[in-house]
Amino acid sequence: MSFLNAIKNNMEMNNTKAYGTVAAEAPLNQLTIVRRKPTPHDVEIEILFCGVCHSDLIIARSEWGPSMYPCVPGHEIVGKVKSVGGHVSKFKVGDLVGVGCLVDSCRECEYCNEGLEQYCVPGNTFTYNSQDKYLPGNPTFGGYSESIVVDENYVLRIPENMNLAATAPLLCAGISTYSPLRHWNVGPGKKVGIVGIGGLGHMGIKIAKAMGAQVVAFTTSESKFAEAKRLGADEVVLSKDPEQMAAYYGKLHFILDAVSAEHDVNAYLALLRVDGTMAMVGAPAQPLPISSFSVIMGRKSFAGTSIGGIAETQEMLDFCGKHNITADIEMIDIQNINDAYERLLKGEVKYRFVIDMESLKS
Repeated sequence: MSFLNAIKNNMEMNNTKAYGTVAAEAPLNQLTIVRRKPTPHDVEIEILFCGVCHSDLIIARSEWGPSMYPCVPGHEIVGKVKSVGGHVSKFKVGDLVGVGCLVDSCRECEYCNEGLEQYCVPGNTFTYNSQDKYLPGNPTFGGYSESIVVDENYVLRIPENMNLAATAPLLCAGISTYSPLRHWNVGPGKKVGIVGIGGLGHMGIKIAKAMGAQVVAFTTSESKFAEAKRLGADEVVLSKDPEQMAAYYGKLHFILDAVSAEHDVNAYLALLRVDGTMAMVGAPAQPLPISSFSVIMGRKSFAGTSIGGIAETQEMLDFCGKHNITADIEMIDIQNINDAYERLLKGEVKYRFVIDMESLKS
């Protein structure tokens, strides 16, 4: 701790160009923020691309409770190592790297020791909108910026064969779907449902298919049938059609629910086999009623899951590199971020916006 205090007291700083907001009701605009210069175990990253997650909009607008301002969103970061601290051993200048939702944790609790930093007991440090442990009283700032400085233990290596822009959303959408599919042993011989074909759901289809599962996609729109098949779904079900839903009663081993709007989860729990599990990765604003009989009859489980630890996120990137999996994206300039947020609210993107951070230089 004395070393950390010494860093806090003698921190050298850099001004950094970024895009963020100063209030919940204010649009995002160009800001100048302060980043620490690399300490002995830090990696300084030039940000090349940053994905736009729906939670970026939610936190920028304080919709999950009061956010810290100024707020610079962005936790789907891909870039190139610009410099490293003197004790860094995992990375060198020029390496292609990524940063996801976490930039630190306590490193001492039982979950950190198990590689589950996302469940750190004292509380982990998120890439943005967390207390910056190096700069007390200041928030962490995310990837809508020209660079970021992160401890090497929370930096990820990007496989060389991957498209960098399309890889950025894997740092949140990819790991958020990979982790539950991996945890509940999705693979050959398993019939898996993916509910919702959006930013999360489209990644769930791709990853579950690559794991060898038989993938059934559920959508409220017939217009998405061909799209679901293109993404890798073996079968597609119109969830508004009772007859189509009834054909899958008791048939699925696992369901990944990627819907963040209000919907009837009991209708999907009925599709699980005995001992089947339905896991939420979507985050509806309102509570979802669950009948006790939906889980009692069949010893079924209704679960939730949040991103993944650092080691598992690296495993996900390596898996996606091996199977040539990236997100379907629409590239935007940072100056169009406010319009992108409005389009995001309307569902007008297939399937993730990614910011070309070169635009921040203009």
